[in-house]
Amino acid sequence: MLARKASIWPASIGFTQVSPDVTSGSLSAPSLPNTKVDVNSKTQLTTALNCAVSDNVVINMPLGFGFKHEVSSAGAIAGVGVIVTTKVPPITLIGQYRFMDAKSAFRPYVGGGMSYVNFYKEKGKAVLTALTNPGGPATTIKFEDKFAPTIQLGMVYNINEKWYVDANYTKTFLRTVGTLSTGQTLSTKLDPDGYTFQVGYKF
Repeated sequence: MLARKASIWPASIGFTQVSPDVTSGSLSAPSLPNTKVDVNSKTQLTTALNCAVSDNVVINMPLGFGFKHEVSSAGAIAGVGVIVTTKVPPITLIGQYRFMDAKSAFRPYVGGGMSYVNFYKEKGKAVLTALTNPGGPATTIKFEDKFAPTIQLGMVYNINEKWYVDANYTKTFLRTVGTLSTGQTLSTKLDPDGYTFQVGYKF
């Protein structure tokens, strides 16, 4: 039987690094064979809200501004640099199970949930136009927004009754397709890893 509620609205603030684990497909024809991409990591300030359903079950909602990622050349076009930038504010809801007693100083947890990944403000660089539409209008690109499953491993260290430290790792299983204004498409598995360290307070 689950124990009584420990705290209704714990909240935290800190930093998150998102590191895409990229497996790129090839840009569809007409293009150079093996035209692929890579995506850089990004670190920024984030927060999280929690709803303690019980001493052991917590609903976790990470929050933050959009992560701005650079999409760089790879494969046959490796070395030409950044070809696209995009912002991505992942909207995630995770159910956590926290082990140990609510009053324990150290509490590991596991979690699982869903993310809605919204790509916006995609901006093609001049090099993208040079590669896909030389001499023509600037090439634009749109990535498909996706729902994606997310898993989480983490730990909470309770400094005292109110303050705590939260560190966690998340893995989101994400694949998207970019469609260029030239009609070409690029399917890419992103599968980002997330590393978060935050300090929290129990209201």
